[in-house]
Amino acid sequence: MKVLFLSNAASIHTVRWVNALANRGHEIHLVFKKDDQPRDNEISNKVILHSLKYGGNKAYFTSAFELHKLYKKIKPDVVNAHYASGYGTLARIAKLKPLILSVWGSDVYDFPYQSKIKMNLIKKNLLYADKIASTSNCMADQVRKLLNSNSVDITVTPFGVDIEKFSRKNESQNKEKICIGNIKTLAPKYGITDLIKAVRILKDNLVKKGLREISDNIVVQIYGDGMQREEILDLIKQLQLEDTVELKGRIPNHEVPAALEKMDIFCLTSVFESFGVSAVEAMALELPVVATDVDGFKEVVENDVTGIIVQRKNPAAIAKALEKLVLNKETRLEMGKNGRNRVIELYDWNRNVDTMLELYKSIS
Repeated sequence: MKVLFLSNAASIHTVRWVNALANRGHEIHLVFKKDDQPRDNEISNKVILHSLKYGGNKAYFTSAFELHKLYKKIKPDVVNAHYASGYGTLARIAKLKPLILSVWGSDVYDFPYQSKIKMNLIKKNLLYADKIASTSNCMADQVRKLLNSNSVDITVTPFGVDIEKFSRKNESQNKEKICIGNIKTLAPKYGITDLIKAVRILKDNLVKKGLREISDNIVVQIYGDGMQREEILDLIKQLQLEDTVELKGRIPNHEVPAALEKMDIFCLTSVFESFGVSAVEAMALELPVVATDVDGFKEVVENDVTGIIVQRKNPAAIAKALEKLVLNKETRLEMGKNGRNRVIELYDWNRNVDTMLELYKSIS
């Protein structure tokens, strides 16, 4: 099958989709704006790359003629545009068909509500598509809400994990330290400052209960980089957590399993998530997950089975859930095993790719 894949080549989500499809023997043409270039040589050489002439938001409009010419040259069996607001607009203006439009999150949760013009734009893009794909059921419901129709057919194509790569290679070792981890961009919507505040509360509560040794043995590892790095470093110093919290920096996706394997608890404090891929990755490594009550996490994490769901923007609630897991190793291990089983059942990447290919075949 010949696929024109229209998406940001710098995104790990794009990289994983095109690599998986190309490795299945399909001819994949990845098309992207000038400023969405691939990085870190992560894209397979089996994928054919096409960089458009223009970059920036204007390119979603000004690149239509160039893209249509490329489309006529490639003659794809199907077009898959990712991100309804940007590349969805470009696909519609360039008159690409048959079109599957994959929604990602902020394109349907945030963008439409910024103005009436943007709301109309999203609706046009969604209605132009032959099929719509979503990584989660909650985001599919959001699309139906935008279109004011509960009958819109949307295929859920979860962004799962390679369950072989994301598996525990070593049995948990008896160790004194208890590692709480997080892997996210250091940006406000991911609530990293709430995690830092929760750790301070957690340690203080343990000391008040006469458990200073346990408090002293807690370490926190946060992987990622972003605009809030300096603010977070300042908060760590302010709360006197320099010996507890470590900012490890950004790591490529292939290093994530090894980082997760060093952790005992995974803690996600986002104020918005349309799908919880980071929770899926942690659960695959048999980690219990403390996560905020945003739609994406509530769909992925089964409360009191694979982790604990807490109120967002509430450091005290986060601290309480962390304390429960810090003090109960058996609960951590049980939730971790349950999480791994849930990932195998629902978020096996190979089966997720099968679902996408079936969707392609249905309109090609």
